[in-house]
Amino acid sequence: MALSRRREPRAINYWPGFVDALSTLLMAIMFLLSVFVTAQFLLGREISGKDEVLNRLNSQINELTQLLALEKSGKQDLEDSLANLQASLSQSEGERSRLQALLDRGAGSAEVADEKIGRLGSELENERQVSARAMSQIELLNQQIAALRSQIAAIEGALQASEAKDEASQAKISDLGRRLNVALAQRVQELNRYRSDFFGRLREILSDRENIRIVGDRFVFQSEVLFPSGGNELNPEGQAEMTKLAAAILDLAREIPAEINWVLRVDGHTDDVQLSGIGRFRDNWELSSARATSVVKFLISKGVPADRLVAAGFGEYQPIAPGDTQEARAQNRRIELKLTEK
Repeated sequence: MALSRRREPRAINYWPGFVDALSTLLMAIMFLLSVFVTAQFLLGREISGKDEVLNRLNSQINELTQLLALEKSGKQDLEDSLANLQASLSQSEGERSRLQALLDRGAGSAEVADEKIGRLGSELENERQVSARAMSQIELLNQQIAALRSQIAAIEGALQASEAKDEASQAKISDLGRRLNVALAQRVQELNRYRSDFFGRLREILSDRENIRIVGDRFVFQSEVLFPSGGNELNPEGQAEMTKLAAAILDLAREIPAEINWVLRVDGHTDDVQLSGIGRFRDNWELSSARATSVVKFLISKGVPADRLVAAGFGEYQPIAPGDTQEARAQNRRIELKLTEK
């Protein structure tokens, strides 16, 4: 009976192996997904850190731009540094955009995550190197900014010292100007006093004549007293009057202090009648100048110092009597003496 029984074949159960294989596959997929999520988290944090670095870089660039405007001497070097830094920032921006695009494309496919994680790691390393270079450049720029600030502080100190010195100088100049004005006013008053004394003496020695008078601050001789008509040579009467005048000038020169730099100006004037041009003088300019020069030379011959005399000719262009009458023209033909400063 026992031998007659046939042994039935044993059925093979594949289900546990299939479950094990499926579990292994799921674990591998979960691992890959975990790695991908971790990489995405790290990359996102890295990109967020880049944004903060970029913001800081932008704010520092703005500050550098304002500071660099205050110091022109270092402008070119700093502009070169800023250009390099901006190029690095632009490169970082491009890399960030490219990485973001890669993340967006890689989020939908978990099967290729392993291949992309290696590329992302390399790109992240490149970004870290770019950030390190940017931070070193920022550190260098910070040092340059500190140096510029110290230079600006030194310049401001020098400017303040210069302004204080300038204020003191201006105060001294103002005081000197005030004192000079006072001294000049005193000199003018003193010269006016000597002029009054001089004119008083001239009145005494030249007598009170109608054709010798005082007009304002000038002593006036009518030309007829001194010169012949149309000539510039002193006549005998004119020489006598000028001799008296020379004596009065010499007396005055001994009394005026040496610090008063005075001169006696001799001005020649004519009437408006034009010369014919066939005589010795071509016009009234030459006649008036020649008459003033004759008076000066005669005074010098009488001992008056030449450096105290000035001759000037005005022609007919400075009349004291308007009109074309004989009386007005006679008054305009004159020699004027004025005691003044050089």
